[in-house]
Amino acid sequence: MKTISILSLIFLFSLSALAQSDCACCSTSHSEFDFWIGDWEVFTPENVKLGENTVSKIEKDCIVTEYWRGASGLTGRSFNYFDVSDSTWNQLWLDSGGSNLKLKGKANQESMVLQSELKRGKKISWYYDRITYTKIDENTMSQLWEILDTHESRVSIVFDGVYRRK
Repeated sequence: MKTISILSLIFLFSLSALAQSDCACCSTSHSEFDFWIGDWEVFTPENVKLGENTVSKIEKDCIVTEYWRGASGLTGRSFNYFDVSDSTWNQLWLDSGGSNLKLKGKANQESMVLQSELKRGKKISWYYDRITYTKIDENTMSQLWEILDTHESRVSIVFDGVYRRK
């Protein structure tokens, strides 16, 4: 009887170890953007509602995906992933207005900072998009989207949103 119990325990521990090794995206780095996961209402700093956002993990927790529904009717999605080859977070944003963004960056303390490559613009000859996501507390975070010049100085703010958990 003891032999069966010991063998059962060994089998269970082996299964547990195997399950952990099969989790390609279970590292601390893959969890750095988890503070954004949830169902959110998004407001301006002056408390005007901008829209709603649902953020979740898909593909065995390897992708953080966003579904934005703006008060103006604009919808959009982003796909965010940690690239182990260069230790960066990457985002691809696509929306119903035909816009897209490709961003890359890193987490630092309670923020995620993602930035585009240098792009040619219409109002400014060359610029970067930079979006900073900052955890305020368990139920609140902010998203600040800035346009930066070639010296990475702020030219304008595109979006300043305060996220409140539903």
